[in-house]
Amino acid sequence: MIVAVKTNNRKRLLIKVIAFASLIGMLVAYYFYMGEEFSKQQNLDNAKEVQLSKKDEKNEKSKKLERIVYREIETAVDLIGQRKVIDLKIVSNRALIIVDPDTNLEALRVRYGSTALIKKDIKDIKIAIDLKYIIESKYNEE
Repeated sequence: MIVAVKTNNRKRLLIKVIAFASLIGMLVAYYFYMGEEFSKQQNLDNAKEVQLSKKDEKNEKSKKLERIVYREIETAVDLIGQRKVIDLKIVSNRALIIVDPDTNLEALRVRYGSTALIKKDIKDIKIAIDLKYIIESKYNEE
């Protein structure tokens, strides 16, 4: 024969209420913990997105400036005559073009005026075109 001893109903009820309350407390604590983790992850994702957008904007700006410089140098070479150009370099904010000594530079002088510095030697002619003002004016247009 098995004898079962039952405790008082009040104690049993009190134990069940405490267990249920502790379970609810753990669920609430877990809910708030996961909410904080989610908000931290959201902040990290937003920071990465902002950083990527800044990087993309910087790349787009550099490509735009590169296109402006390329077009301007292409125009200068067309004005001089492509066959007359010996060398072309970009040094800091100037385009350095070296051409044959018998090249006609009137069209270049008309287009660039004082922003084109011209130095004539026996072997060649060196032209330095200041790109700073050209880029500023073209970049503000677009």
